[in-house]
Amino acid sequence: MRLIPTRAWAATLLFAAFAALPLIAAALDDAYLVVIATRILAYAIAALALDLILGYGGMVSFGHAAYLGIGAYSVAILSRAGITDLSLHILGAIAGAAIFAVITGAISLRTKGIYFIMITLAFAQMAYFFFVSLSAYGGDDGVTLSTRSTLFGQPVLEDDTALYYTAFAILLGLYLTAVAVTRSRFGRVLTGARENPVRMQAIGFSPFRYQLTAFVISGCMTSIAGVMLANQASFVSPAYMDWHRSGELVVMVVFGGIGNLLGAVAGATIALLLEEWLAVLTEHWPLLFGLILVLVVLYSRDGLTGFFRRRL
Repeated sequence: MRLIPTRAWAATLLFAAFAALPLIAAALDDAYLVVIATRILAYAIAALALDLILGYGGMVSFGHAAYLGIGAYSVAILSRAGITDLSLHILGAIAGAAIFAVITGAISLRTKGIYFIMITLAFAQMAYFFFVSLSAYGGDDGVTLSTRSTLFGQPVLEDDTALYYTAFAILLGLYLTAVAVTRSRFGRVLTGARENPVRMQAIGFSPFRYQLTAFVISGCMTSIAGVMLANQASFVSPAYMDWHRSGELVVMVVFGGIGNLLGAVAGATIALLLEEWLAVLTEHWPLLFGLILVLVVLYSRDGLTGFFRRRL
């Protein structure tokens, strides 16, 4: 019973730190901190979404970056069509991600284990090469966005701080939504399907329907992260949905602790901060990053958040 207040306090501290970061950046006169933090928030949304199916549904998706790309290209395609409002970009991203997730999820969920991993990877690579072939949007080189999304017709998000707080509000809202989902009857059935799908089916639940619904919800959440990444970089390319990106999302979840929504947010934060810090130290930073990941996996099965929790 002690874990609930501990996790609540940890969530409060983490989100309070996110809320205060622009003030800290202003005090240090370092605007780059806000830019990096916005990127972290976007990836935290994606890691949160992946952990919803990985940690609670037992679905190891190695193609979740496809939804990042769908969200990012929604901004580029709709903006070129004259639709610039952020809410419409998000709705477009959710619609595209939902269609892709329903089709690919319905097929992928008929497999298990390594086969599920490989088929999600295959679908993501299909999406990747589809967008590579879109010469109208730069093909493999991508396309630069002329402006960021607007809010109520106003270019509010051209200001980095405004974009940051928008991403922060979205992350906070999605985190609270994910917590509510996992604690609901739906979440308990999803977890039960992960542990023993045969028993869940025997007592009257359809694991496939619950898993597919979770898969679609996760994909839609990840597409929102893609919308924020496109606005943060003012650039969109197929690289957003490359298989390396999917691997990075899995690493973020492992860093924070699988099956721990707050851990997914913390894992994305720690992984990206480590990437920035190690890149300053050496050009061979991936080697050091890999060593740290190995140590985390060996000595803390529930990630860095579990490691620190046991020592508090």
